[in-house]
Amino acid sequence: RVRLVNGTGRCAGRVEIYYKGTWGTVCDNSWDLSNATVVCRQLGCGVAMEAPGSAHYGEGCGQIWLDEVNCSGGEAALWDCPAEAWGQHDCRHKEDAGVVCSEFTALRLENSNSCSGRLQVFYNGTWGSVCSNSMTPDTMSLVCKELGCGDEGFLETDLPYGRISGPTWLDRVECGKMNSSFWQCPSAPWKLQSCDDQREETHITCSGAAEVRLEAGGRRCAGRVEVKHQDRWGTVCYIGWDMKDAAVVCKQLGCGSALQALSDAHFGPGSGQIWLSDLECQGTETALSECKHAGWGGHNCYHAWDAGVVCSGFVQLVGGDSPCSGRVEIRDGDQWRTVCDSHFGLEAADVICRELQCGTVLSIPGAAHFGEGVGAIWDEELQWSRRVRLVNGTGRCAGRVEIYYKGTWGTICDDSWDLSDATVVCRQLGCGVAVEVTSSARYGEGSGQIWLDEVNCSGGEAALWDCPAEAWGQHDCRHKEDAGVVCSEFTALRLENSNSCSGRLQVFYNGTWGSVCSNSMTPDTMSLVCKELGCGDEGFLETDLPYGRISGPTWLDRVECGKTNSSFWQCPSAPWDPPSCDYQQDETHITCSGRRPEATPTPVAECPNSTSCTGSCSSMCPSRLARLSQLPQ
Repeated sequence: RVRLVNGTGRCAGRVEIYYKGTWGTVCDNSWDLSNATVVCRQLGCGVAMEAPGSAHYGEGCGQIWLDEVNCSGGEAALWDCPAEAWGQHDCRHKEDAGVVCSEFTALRLENSNSCSGRLQVFYNGTWGSVCSNSMTPDTMSLVCKELGCGDEGFLETDLPYGRISGPTWLDRVECGKMNSSFWQCPSAPWKLQSCDDQREETHITCSGAAEVRLEAGGRRCAGRVEVKHQDRWGTVCYIGWDMKDAAVVCKQLGCGSALQALSDAHFGPGSGQIWLSDLECQGTETALSECKHAGWGGHNCYHAWDAGVVCSGFVQLVGGDSPCSGRVEIRDGDQWRTVCDSHFGLEAADVICRELQCGTVLSIPGAAHFGEGVGAIWDEELQWSRRVRLVNGTGRCAGRVEIYYKGTWGTICDDSWDLSDATVVCRQLGCGVAVEVTSSARYGEGSGQIWLDEVNCSGGEAALWDCPAEAWGQHDCRHKEDAGVVCSEFTALRLENSNSCSGRLQVFYNGTWGSVCSNSMTPDTMSLVCKELGCGDEGFLETDLPYGRISGPTWLDRVECGKTNSSFWQCPSAPWDPPSCDYQQDETHITCSGRRPEATPTPVAECPNSTSCTGSCSSMCPSRLARLSQLPQ
């Protein structure tokens, strides 16, 4: 089969072919309109308008099935065209081919900020207008939602006289509350319009803004920038990313001022869509979606370029001559309060300087040295910066729970500790859902403070300290009762045996250890396993195995690591959990050459930096799959 991926509809996107049970891409060598025409005809998408290369619609992952395709244009299917043999190529995914067919449709508001302007649709290779006859609030609401511009829109009526320039594609569009997409709405037939004057065109201004969040930063006000568009979360490319853009994100989230505008996936690469690129915020906007940008989904980026932000969070300095001096203001709900100098001392100032990444305290001037604030004054004891982390596990998504409070990291007592409590921690850290809670200091005893005891979360709280518990620092525990968590995003690798450098290859996924089938097992794969486990540079496959059915789950099959892979988790494989082996003689048993050094950590799974990992390629993103597996089907 053939499909187009990562476009805004089924008739534009990256070309992918399903062959031998796996979706793979096509190299752009010799890729032209004749090849693209065959794809468009196969899909019932009209004729080819464009044949973009260089991974215009994002890099795929896994197989590259075809290279040097040379269609005449009359073939019935892409695989009928002359090409290199299946799977033979000299390409990388940055050369993946794409197609735009004439039946490709898209929607926009023609203006600088994309959330206000003339409503246009892309059809038959051209942008055209929409007449305003029968235009209803439901129609305008659906347009704004599809464009990520909020939930409502209103019709602009103060329009110029004169004839419409360009084609007018649609009239009498009447969306209702039951329609989930603009393209489902009834209308007059395409190209049979009853308007030709600019006053009759549809001009819409949307209200509201696309949601934004920060992921994988360990706290709400720092992390990888993600925006929600068409009900899907996606990332922001760092091209054009600067402090003005970061400032808008921090303002939208109520996170104070921007401290850093980070690039190159500082908080780890995301997955799925890259929604925004080439942002040009002025810094005065109230939402990121109000800034000028290259259009939703318009980019030439990889997830290795995902943008990040560090905001000041609950505290900001105002009125100084630098981001590291000024009047202290504390966020309380939707308002900022100044702090009375009688409640402020060296300890509090030290926490603020570290929180804002401003070094150490130089001075603490009082008496409104940086000017008097306005509004309410915070006159209570300050409860300073709180963060959470997992310690002593093999990655950031499993370990002993620790909270940073009053300038000190401390632990949590395991009294009443359960999955509801652990779920809140996993959500805070962007680690999916909780699959296991641990007690009795399974991840080792902490030291110093025990901050919380008798924690009793419902599971829906935004942070662990929002849950009912004993007062801070009040407990009847010792560190041998320290609580821990294993989140669904945690993955690990092992050779199940007494010496850990020889035995059955297993991966920890979705809270359970499972086997790996030996189909397509290569020396490069075995070598990478041994290296990751600190067991030498080479391994060989044990074949003298017992008969009988496999006990427990079998997570992976057809893992094919190459010399360019630096981690087992980057290697292509069949999708997780539908393996083609169920007998022990088909499992992977490896013996490594070399010894395991002490205290070698098992790497945490990460998506490959250069792939978007969508569709079937999500098999290469175990951390993402772990999260998705918890969602209702």
